[in-house]
Amino acid sequence: MSTPRILVVDDETAIRTTLCGVLEDEGYACSAVSTGEECLERLQQESFAVVLLDIWLPGIDGLETLLQLQQLPLESRPAVVMISGHGTIESAVRATKYGAFDFLEKPLTIDKVALAVKNAVQVRELELENRRLRDDELERYRILGDSVSMKALRQQLQLMAATKGRVLIYGESGTGKELVARALHAQSPRAGRPFVEVNCAAIPEDMIESELYGERNRNLPPPHHEKLGKFERAEGGTLFLDEVGDMSLRTQAKLLRVLDEHRVEPLGAQEAVHVDVRVVASTNKNLEQEIERGNFREDLFYRLNVIPFVVPPLRERREDIPVLCEHFLNHFTSSYGRKAKLLLPDALQLLLEHSWPGNVRELRNLMERIAILHPGLEVAAKHIPLDRTRRADAHSDRFVGSLQEVRSRIEREYILKKLEETGGNVSKTAELLGLERSNLYRKMRSLGIATKE
Repeated sequence: MSTPRILVVDDETAIRTTLCGVLEDEGYACSAVSTGEECLERLQQESFAVVLLDIWLPGIDGLETLLQLQQLPLESRPAVVMISGHGTIESAVRATKYGAFDFLEKPLTIDKVALAVKNAVQVRELELENRRLRDDELERYRILGDSVSMKALRQQLQLMAATKGRVLIYGESGTGKELVARALHAQSPRAGRPFVEVNCAAIPEDMIESELYGERNRNLPPPHHEKLGKFERAEGGTLFLDEVGDMSLRTQAKLLRVLDEHRVEPLGAQEAVHVDVRVVASTNKNLEQEIERGNFREDLFYRLNVIPFVVPPLRERREDIPVLCEHFLNHFTSSYGRKAKLLLPDALQLLLEHSWPGNVRELRNLMERIAILHPGLEVAAKHIPLDRTRRADAHSDRFVGSLQEVRSRIEREYILKKLEETGGNVSKTAELLGLERSNLYRKMRSLGIATKE
């Protein structure tokens, strides 16, 4: 680790010399200037961990210099410790409000200066590390693809991540609904808090309440008497309810109450626990149809469907296949210590023609298989372990997937056709379809049809 560099800014030569001597004795590399202008110019050329900045300076004063330092990018912005011989509560408050880490009054002591600088260096290193971790997380959960639908999805993520609104993500199995949920969390103010996933389809009915809300059993010794549920584990962060359409009606009723009251009641507990959690849910089902069949509560649907996201199947965004192939192939060859591989044109053409019933998950697994098993550096069509009978065309695409998925796809095509016939007039389209206007809007939202379409 490199030696932290400190910049002293004071118009008194004796103070500059003394502070640099003290800091160098403490193991820091120290430089000094006499004005705010010199400080700003120096920081344009060099990087410092901490600036010791006097309030009273010739030219621009210390507070104005501090304000300008806060405009620097985080990676080159130092922690600032203000120093003053005429300190007042007002100036200390202003300095803190403007972003100063600490405020020291003259006469300065060696212990005070050393402690303030040590703490400032540690806090800055922590901030930089947090930024690096967050950047790594953003890269890890980056949404790939240059298709119109994926560009729109990224834009929607950027707009909605900062809000507290609940999100319901629609998409077939394997399209990447969990990735979207994690990207939403990574871009949100809750990014530093937990992301907790619950697979609603995988937890047995008799265990799901314990998993979600926790348990309290006073008959067991600590720490076994308390089991935290997923809501409590996600405190301050995001709870992802994957395949929420598979929840039983009984569990849905309790979830509805939690969403309304922001409190959970652990099994066996004497009182409820307040929780601050952003709920993001996903489904591969048409929940409007599930409501009609009596399998999903309409009131819960409206609680969850505040901000709907739609992740399209891979066959509807084929232009993204080359980008995804390159990304996954590079990732797996690097992970397994293999040399980079190149997909030849005939291989890429085969991949573009495939129907991808397993969506992006199927493509990812295929690229992993190629990275592991194919010894050559070039990958031709004959090297790809793919069912050649599953070629895609306009007709077969409509009939890939479950009965529910096919039905939703055909409904979407039909509504889009009618909207086109009416020039996008939703009221007229509703009349043609024999639906109430509000019902058509609900249907369009569930099928991922924007009004402008």
